[in-house]
Amino acid sequence: MTLQLETAATRVCDQRVHNELLFAKRHCQGLSKIALQRLRKLLLENHLSITSGDVIFLETVWYVTHLGLLRIAKRSRCAGIKVQAVTAACDFGARHWVFRATVYKSKTCRGFVGYGDADPTNIAPSLRGAEMRIAETRAVNRALRKAYGIGICSIEELGSSVSVSARSVNTKKISPQSANGN
Repeated sequence: MTLQLETAATRVCDQRVHNELLFAKRHCQGLSKIALQRLRKLLLENHLSITSGDVIFLETVWYVTHLGLLRIAKRSRCAGIKVQAVTAACDFGARHWVFRATVYKSKTCRGFVGYGDADPTNIAPSLRGAEMRIAETRAVNRALRKAYGIGICSIEELGSSVSVSARSVNTKKISPQSANGN
C-alpha cells in the first residue's frame, strides 16, 4: 500500500514539474537547455513554481522571488522572522537604509542572519521613495535564502541596473495585431 502511495505521489510531482516546464518553454524568452535543467532542479528540490510567481527568468538566469521564499518558509513551518533597522549604518537624509533580518527555522534555532541595504543609487528610479521597504525585503530574502539553502539570488536583491519592467515581466512579448487581423 505504501509503495502505491509513493508511486501516485511521484506521478503527481512529475506531472506538476512537466506542466511548469511547458509553461516556461511557452512564456520565457531565451530559455536554453541548461536553463530548463536548472528550473527542473529548482522545482524538484525547493518545490517552487514558475506559474505561481516563485521564480522569474531574466537575462538567462533564474531568480527566486520574495513570494517564493515566503512560501518555502511557510511550508517548512518557519518559527519566525525578526527584522530591525541597523540605525548606525542608516543615513536618513540620504535615504540610505540598512536592515538586519534573522530567520528562525524552529523555536530552538539560533537564527540565520541576512543584511539588506537600499538607497537611491541602488534601486530603480521608479522605486525612489521606497528605499526603506526595499532594504527590509532584501534583508529578509537573504536571511531566508541562508536558512533554507536557496542558492540563487532573489530578484528583489538586484540593484538599479535591472529595470522594474524587466523584473516584473519575464514573458514573451506578443506583437500587436491590427484590428482587421493582418
